[in-house]
Amino acid sequence: MAEFHQQSTDEVMELLDVTNQGLSDYDVQKRQKEYGYNELLEGKRTSTFAVFFGQFKDLLVIILMIAAFISLLLGEVESTIVIMIVVILNAILGTVQHVKAEQSLDNLKALTSPVAKVMRNNQLEEISSEDIVVGDLLYLEAGDYISADGRLLESHNLHINESSLTGESLAVAKSTAPIKEDHVTIADKKNMVFTGSFVTNGRGTVIVTAIGMQTEIGKIANLLDTAKEKKTPLQVSLDQFGEKLALGITMICLAIFTIDLFRGRELGESFMFAVSLAVAAIPEALSSIVTIVLAFGTQKMAKENAIIRKLYAAESLGSVSVICSDKTGTLTENKMIVQQVYVDQKAIPHDQLHTENAIEKNLILKALLCNDALVRDHQEIGDPTEIALVKLGKQYDFDEVILRTHYPRVGEIPFDSDRKLMSTVNHINQQHIIITKGALDVLLSKIVKIETSKGILNITEEHRKKIEEVNRDFSMNGLRVLAIAYKEIRGNQKVDSGFENDLIFVGLIAMMDPPRNESKAAVESCIKAGIKPVMITGDHKITATAIAKQIGILKDPSEAIEGYEIEGLTDQQLQEMVQDFSVYARVTPEHKIRIVKAWQEKGNVVAMTGDGVNDGPALKQADIGVAMGITGTEVAKDASAMILTDDNFSTIVKAISNGRSIYTNIKNAILFLLSGNAGAIFVVLYATVLGLPVPFAPVHLLFINLITDSLPAIAIGLEPHNKKTMKDKPRNIHTPLLNKKFTTQVMLEGLLIAISTIIAFRMGMSMGDTLTATTMAFSTLCLSRLVHGFNSRSKESIFKIGVFSNKYTWLAFLIGFLCLHLVLFVPSLTGVFEVATLNGVQLGLIYSLSCMPFLVNQWYKLLFVRSR
Repeated sequence: MAEFHQQSTDEVMELLDVTNQGLSDYDVQKRQKEYGYNELLEGKRTSTFAVFFGQFKDLLVIILMIAAFISLLLGEVESTIVIMIVVILNAILGTVQHVKAEQSLDNLKALTSPVAKVMRNNQLEEISSEDIVVGDLLYLEAGDYISADGRLLESHNLHINESSLTGESLAVAKSTAPIKEDHVTIADKKNMVFTGSFVTNGRGTVIVTAIGMQTEIGKIANLLDTAKEKKTPLQVSLDQFGEKLALGITMICLAIFTIDLFRGRELGESFMFAVSLAVAAIPEALSSIVTIVLAFGTQKMAKENAIIRKLYAAESLGSVSVICSDKTGTLTENKMIVQQVYVDQKAIPHDQLHTENAIEKNLILKALLCNDALVRDHQEIGDPTEIALVKLGKQYDFDEVILRTHYPRVGEIPFDSDRKLMSTVNHINQQHIIITKGALDVLLSKIVKIETSKGILNITEEHRKKIEEVNRDFSMNGLRVLAIAYKEIRGNQKVDSGFENDLIFVGLIAMMDPPRNESKAAVESCIKAGIKPVMITGDHKITATAIAKQIGILKDPSEAIEGYEIEGLTDQQLQEMVQDFSVYARVTPEHKIRIVKAWQEKGNVVAMTGDGVNDGPALKQADIGVAMGITGTEVAKDASAMILTDDNFSTIVKAISNGRSIYTNIKNAILFLLSGNAGAIFVVLYATVLGLPVPFAPVHLLFINLITDSLPAIAIGLEPHNKKTMKDKPRNIHTPLLNKKFTTQVMLEGLLIAISTIIAFRMGMSMGDTLTATTMAFSTLCLSRLVHGFNSRSKESIFKIGVFSNKYTWLAFLIGFLCLHLVLFVPSLTGVFEVATLNGVQLGLIYSLSCMPFLVNQWYKLLFVRSR
């Protein structure tokens, strides 16, 4: 059966059993049962309970819960409570952040709740868009959002912006004539309208042919099911890290447990110490710290117009090596602006016209009179092209309403997509003037004279060649060109297209959707940071390449390719060629997914921007899907990991910079945790191998975990943003967190802390009894780890980055220092924490030894890191 666009309006009305009176209430109820409601089905959201319990799947968390259970069996209730508090707090933090992100999305969705005007029971009604059914007669006018797919029955200069579906920025002129071709793209179905687009000019009547998931947007939304979400680089790194760490700690604890048994210690005591050591060695605060750091990072990004929907995406941004960006509205302003005019046989920039020049003034006046657009109080009504002409007039203090009142319109020939022209008849200076604007290729053949500073001359072949040459130059630079002409007609004649002849040429007006002011700098920042910016658009190749050249994405025309060329490539061929192209024009949703996959197969982390439903599948396929908050559709927002509330490419670059800082801070926090824990393990190994008394009681290790681990690690994670991160290349996502260099650093820094602690332990043994020795070892380990928090802030010296630039590290240090001294000096706590009373000399030794690792680290950073 022929498709709706191939059938006449009468055939469509008959097929859907609808009259000009519209549907009756009975018809609506019947069709609603048959077709359902007009809504895009949302994927099932994960419940809050499921999100909460999902936080317990981490391997380290599982080991901790096993340790807590064993502690409970052995009667160590305090240890069990402490471990479970840490684990549950981590789960709560993760759940709260997830819920907050979903609420942010709901707030954005609430901005779009369209209504529709339909004919029912022979009366025009306004209904919720959800209640539209197949067969409804939909009435459209300028400014309306279209809520269903339909076949056009009437068109009165109807222009529709379909950029959310096709990616093309210019409005499409609609007509009612059948289209007989079989294979017609959405962009070429001039007699159809589609959900998600909006009317920029004119009015029309549509019979609804599809609703909800049966619309073109609904079909594209179904592609989302085939696109799989990927784990972020940090999630992969932490999973691998957790497995290796768990295995290593288990082996060490088993070894110590075995040695203790061999030396004659009781089974229960040996086992409890091994469990305590495991609890001390496992950075159980890690998940909480990562969550807190990411949560703070997302709040900072939200203030900079980037809402993070998926928490770990905040860090993934730091790994991005390719940004596939839409053109319209992201790199450009998403509005047409006049750039150049050609008048009096010369090309003039839009801001260098002189209204005292009669011909230049005449061009502006004619462009405003042959025009239906209005711009009032920041509200723009009409076709974007005509709005651009009105704005040009306002640039030179011409008010379109006053002008049209002074020179009233007495007739018109509306724009027609076949004629490619629009004409108005205006009463000007006691004369009736017909003004015609439109495509030069059509209008030039109707021109017989040309207006010049020497007067109105007969147009010559030389004039025509010059006009065509200028038009070609404008077009090659991605400009849309309108020609303006006029002539005098006699009396109040009823005009038709036959009057659009023997015209006088005034000039050309060239316009485009220009790049955002900040796009060029943002692209330059990307390139310096080793990130490849790529433009993917549904627009024409000439327009896309012109914009891409201006902002620095495109260096050579050979770097641009069109969708039909991608059709002829296999996935393997596209993968081999994908890095050769910077601009992809006239692409479909399927092309976008293939392009993203090709970059990913090359080992890249890909960010993909989009606003339309046609972008949804690619947004989900990308490592970081970035949706537009202003122009973005609900499907695009649902498929994305991040939403830009200002629809600005430069915001992505800021977010990437923040993402890099977040990853660096998380890595530094992990370095702090592991090096401190390694120090504790080295001390225990030393004592165990030499047969010395156990240097720490289980309660000591739990205190260290709660106070000297968590707070400084969180403070390190909140280190201020370092702008130097954008001078580095994107990190290799295949490099494990526990690589050779990182592990070596952990061991060396842990060894320094262990040496200080062992010295304190041995000196305590020589000064008093075992309780004094364990107290000095415990105090030194606590304090050295608190001081070590300053070391772990950066790979550079603390004196280079600023001693007081991170107030949180000082706060964490002071809280830890205070808590340690309460344990040492408050009588009711000394017994609970199994510590001895220390004298001034012993305290002085603890302070001195605790600073030793810090001083060695800072000496190394000042001498070697700076020179490197």
